[in-house]
Amino acid sequence: MMPLNKVEVEGWLKEPSFSGVLSYRGKEGETFEKSVGYRNQSEHLRNDNKTKFAIASGCKIFTAVAIGQLVDQGQLSFDHKLKECLSIPFPEWDEEITIEHLLTHTSGIPDYFDEEQMDDYGALWREHPVYMMTTPEDFLALFQNDPMKGVPGDSFHYNNAGFIILGLVVEECSGEPFTEYVQKNIFNRAGMSSSGYYRTDALPGNTAVGYVEHDGEVRANCFEVPVKGGPDGGAYINADDMERFWEALLQNKLLSQTTKERMLTPHVEVNEQISYGYGVWMKKKGEEWLKFYVMGYDPGVSFHSAYFTKEEAVLTIASNHSDFPFDLVLSFE
Repeated sequence: MMPLNKVEVEGWLKEPSFSGVLSYRGKEGETFEKSVGYRNQSEHLRNDNKTKFAIASGCKIFTAVAIGQLVDQGQLSFDHKLKECLSIPFPEWDEEITIEHLLTHTSGIPDYFDEEQMDDYGALWREHPVYMMTTPEDFLALFQNDPMKGVPGDSFHYNNAGFIILGLVVEECSGEPFTEYVQKNIFNRAGMSSSGYYRTDALPGNTAVGYVEHDGEVRANCFEVPVKGGPDGGAYINADDMERFWEALLQNKLLSQTTKERMLTPHVEVNEQISYGYGVWMKKKGEEWLKFYVMGYDPGVSFHSAYFTKEEAVLTIASNHSDFPFDLVLSFE
């Protein structure tokens, strides 16, 4: 990882090109925090280092941890077939789909938002009102009866529906609503006191409203994302809580050593540099693993958080706009 150049970072994070926060925490106590822009434009309320941001698919890792906890409890195994741990029928699906296939995007199931075929997530909700999407079960009608797209285990194909299914497995095994399970067993256990699956129409204090631009007009994203997040995305966190999550995960406060190691193992190669574990990306630099990371993108939401393995450092960048400084992320590598 490149040495932190605070002047260079300051140069990247300028209004109006960026709205959000950047937080870097190094092993040796080196820290850098920067907040830019507004969490609420109409009220002129500025983002600060404690502001909570939606993280879209960045929270797939929480779903993977929830599954891992059920494995640690003996309620599941990663090799369990889906039909063995979920009573909901999927008449067109292959009966050989396993929990691991779902965790690694190799299940071959249909997706409700196929990112290789669609690029406008907001368009999905023109026929399915966002205010009706509050639980994992609400998404089933979008894909439950569709045919398979591939053979289980055959190839990586990023899949949001797979994590909806994993959330339903969590609910059936635990007997709790998915978001309540995560709040109690992950957020609370990790000390993530500013994190939650908040409704977009009932955001708590110091939470950033997501903004999108249409025909030159900037609007809140409340009609372009589900009203409440779930197992495939939509939680809210702040940078401090994301650091607490990485610490709790890596210090075995959330999972056993064995399950954590399996989660952070590269199970499928996406390209020569990038692989995928369970709900988490990992990137190589040369022959060494550079970082574990999560990322998310929705209309009015962009997010990246990484744990750099050699430096034992955490970098989190969260924005309440769709534009994201990917070159800045690469500058840390």
